[in-house]
Amino acid sequence: MIDDKMLAQIAGRDGFIAALDQSGGSTPGALRLYGIPDSAYSGDAEMFRLMHEMRVRIMTASAFTGAKVIAAILFEATMDGQAAGKPVPAFLWQERGVVPFLKVDKGLEAEKDGVSLMKPIPGLDALLARAVKLGVFGTKMRSVVNLASKDGIAAIVAQQFEVGAQIAGHGLMPILEPEISIKSPDKAGAEAILRAEVTRHLDALPAGRQVMLKLTIPDVPDFYAPLIGHKRVARVVALSGGYTRDDACKRLAANHGMIASFSRALAEGLTHSMSDAAFDAALAKSIDEIYRASTVKV
Repeated sequence: MIDDKMLAQIAGRDGFIAALDQSGGSTPGALRLYGIPDSAYSGDAEMFRLMHEMRVRIMTASAFTGAKVIAAILFEATMDGQAAGKPVPAFLWQERGVVPFLKVDKGLEAEKDGVSLMKPIPGLDALLARAVKLGVFGTKMRSVVNLASKDGIAAIVAQQFEVGAQIAGHGLMPILEPEISIKSPDKAGAEAILRAEVTRHLDALPAGRQVMLKLTIPDVPDFYAPLIGHKRVARVVALSGGYTRDDACKRLAANHGMIASFSRALAEGLTHSMSDAAFDAALAKSIDEIYRASTVKV
């Protein structure tokens, strides 16, 4: 059952979503940017421990509250971990007023027809049941579009909506993320195909069902306005996609009704060696900048 108070915050409150969901493939790079080299740890367990410590440092910073950060997307190990002595989802909602989401995909298949579908997600129902017990509101899953391939994009969108229906069956809100690479040779063409395919699937959703969409910031401002206004869409959020925070925020500010769900851009400039005061000040500046781009449009 969807939590009405969380839904109201997600669908209507000013702010943005923090993506704290780096997984195995992206974690070493995130740690390097944080100032922790590969040589500082040995094996996945130690790597994820360091990553969890970084995430907890972000979540417990004074500026990380529901006043500007309306939700956070968690990696599975983060969901299962603790912050300030509480399970992370409970800490986020009860102590910070931040709605917890869970990343559920297990990575990408090899590229075919210009896209990379999601790998199978074994044990998804059990994971979703555990997330519900921990107080998680919704999920996120990512696919990638590299080329303006009609067949490839149709396959990606169909897979996203199919798994989204399974997620909704557990009373969770699915964030569908068919990311278009910012390096695509025909990004605008891919966006046109994606918008049409997503609209077709939204129109076919049963009465009362909603999804969220996490999309690459489009080349043409407000190109996704029809999706933002669709009755089956609770919110459309933007991924930073490799843009710097400054560039991502400038692009986002030109898209009305679209809010941020940034990962790398949120943590840009944060380092392990910072004092707590310096870390909190740098994060507060980042949060303010992303909040403005999500709420003050040009």
